[in-house]
Amino acid sequence: MKAVVTFLKDNNKIIYGVLLVFCLFPFVTPPVALFTGLVFALICGQAHPKFNKKSSKYLLQFSVVGLGFGMNLHQALASGKDGMAFTIISVAGTLLVGSYIAWRMKVEKKTGYLISSGTAICGGSAIAAVGPVIKADDGQMSVSLGTIFILNAIALFLFPVLGHYLGLTQHQFGMWAAIAIHDTSSVVGAGAAYGEEALKVATTVKLTRALWIIPVAFVTSFIFKNKTSKISIPWFIFIFILAMLANTFLPLPAFLTSGLVWLARKGLTLTLFFIGASLSKDVLQRVGIRPMVQGVLLWIVIGVSSLLYILYAVA
Repeated sequence: MKAVVTFLKDNNKIIYGVLLVFCLFPFVTPPVALFTGLVFALICGQAHPKFNKKSSKYLLQFSVVGLGFGMNLHQALASGKDGMAFTIISVAGTLLVGSYIAWRMKVEKKTGYLISSGTAICGGSAIAAVGPVIKADDGQMSVSLGTIFILNAIALFLFPVLGHYLGLTQHQFGMWAAIAIHDTSSVVGAGAAYGEEALKVATTVKLTRALWIIPVAFVTSFIFKNKTSKISIPWFIFIFILAMLANTFLPLPAFLTSGLVWLARKGLTLTLFFIGASLSKDVLQRVGIRPMVQGVLLWIVIGVSSLLYILYAVA
């Protein structure tokens, strides 16, 4: 057994390349790609970690913009308006509840705030934006990112199953995924796994939610008394809106828009493979029990409350 593990680790770059090609096949879905990356990282170890990090970041942005060419602005606004109404309350509420749980669990202050921000808005992107504002160190960043990453991976597999079990419609599931799943990549992946309408609703609501990075970062700078740090603005969201406007109001040829959407879906699949392949045993060990408990409890709070809102307050 040791010989097999040693062989896999010694040849992990070759295996990585084979699995990367495997993820390009049409039958490989985003959840399968993420699972493939996770298994590879845990068994074979990391290969090209810097490449994985950069590729997942920029490929996700490209994929989100590409999906915009398959959406109609009027339909997107109609689908996402209910989620927009709930966003204001849920973002503020999640930050407050998360900070309280962190205090009760005696989680380090900045780590707890980063986990709350990632849960409230859009996972790793929110943590990356808020971290410099509060001057979080590498340890605080890695623990919060690791916590969100692990829960995010679980969500991609768990939510479609729960959605079908609960009998959620495409619209309901899209909203729930956008609000209760942390990172944009898994939101879009879960929406794609559930259905076409769920994908559109989930993408629209999540990107609307992601814009809250900007006001939250500003408020955070005052809470932590740090007014000099730069705030990272997710510009790709505005490009996504432009793509949707172009698809709605310009006579773009069908082969072009369908081709861009196809490339975006493939890009999303590869993004999730890169994210999965970025996991390491060090990340799991670094997280610790208390931050993970905070993340899980906060996740349950936002997941259950948003589900109840969608089931009983949304037509």
